[in-house]
Amino acid sequence: MKLLIASDIHGSIKYAKKITETFGKINADMIVLLGDILYHGPRNDLPEEYAPKEVVKLLNDYADKIICMRGNCDAYVDSMVLDFGLCDDLSVIFDGKNKIYLSHGHIYNTENFPPIAEGSVFLYGHTHIAKDETIRGVRCMNPGSISLPKNNQVNTYMIYDDGNFTWYDMEDNEVGY
Repeated sequence: MKLLIASDIHGSIKYAKKITETFGKINADMIVLLGDILYHGPRNDLPEEYAPKEVVKLLNDYADKIICMRGNCDAYVDSMVLDFGLCDDLSVIFDGKNKIYLSHGHIYNTENFPPIAEGSVFLYGHTHIAKDETIRGVRCMNPGSISLPKNNQVNTYMIYDDGNFTWYDMEDNEVGY
């Protein structure tokens, strides 16, 4: 199973296009979005090319290929315009090798750890900071923010392929975390 994983688009059509272009280029099976899809929220600056309505149109073309978590900036009214569901709190994917738990990160995160079995994987967004660490025997990873990275990090997304997770920047260069 090949997954393209991104978080915190915050309404940027520029970065939503990057996701869909990369999805096609790498021939991934699914796009996993870890929340904060359409709006920038009161704590963030506007991202480049802020156009939530265009993001809706673009992502809806991939609705059958998207698994999406609801972020703290995603309103319930967003479900009325998105053709894919927004999962609340915690979801799981199992590919035969890994149980991969998904969360936006504003409820469950490394400080408020979800009930996950040792040996699992936990993916979360929200902080806009790419990270890879092990907590209580669980590999915890954040892809960073594709549109509004923090802590002087670059814009990043992840690819999961055959049990391996890799971070990439906007020029598709591998980035280590």
